[in-house]
Amino acid sequence: MESTSRGADILVRPVFLDGYNRAMANQSPRIDLLLKGLARSYDRLGWHGPVLKGALRGVKVKTALWRPDAKRNSIRDLVIHCAYWKFVVRRWLNAATATARDDKEAAVAFKAEKFQRSPINFPSRDEAVDARRWREDLKLLDDEHRKLILAVAAFPESLLDARAALTGMSYAEVIFGVSAHDLYHCGQISLFKRLALP
Repeated sequence: MESTSRGADILVRPVFLDGYNRAMANQSPRIDLLLKGLARSYDRLGWHGPVLKGALRGVKVKTALWRPDAKRNSIRDLVIHCAYWKFVVRRWLNAATATARDDKEAAVAFKAEKFQRSPINFPSRDEAVDARRWREDLKLLDDEHRKLILAVAAFPESLLDARAALTGMSYAEVIFGVSAHDLYHCGQISLFKRLALP
């Protein structure tokens, strides 16, 4: 299933339409709103314009590696960075859910889970990146987004106002923050694509 926004010429294909719809079934209004925010900032149509996945569509490895300055991030750096923070928030949510269910073993396992890339947060600038590696980076971002959606869908509504690990914010604010984070970097990526043109 594909959808287009009025006047837009990009197609947005959700990462996993069926899984998202299943995740949305029978959710509380607050969880539903957070799930919609995550979707509309990543792979669904948003009223605001481009979404993160849409901004990345068609980006080739040369453009993904371009930097506005030697000390600045590239599009690829931002993709890994967004995937990493989706991972971190998912880990917090899963650990809190397991703790609430008194599943200590699962809570410990979730807290110990490691991100698939090293270094974490931003990739090494010395890493050789080809088209295959770039596709793997995009898949990592998709996979982390899908896992985050599932973690939010399973999150107990009763914990949304509890303080999230190390943040001083509620879990609801942290989940909402992932949407804002995606849109912030979507804007950077859209600008970088224009600047990187010959």
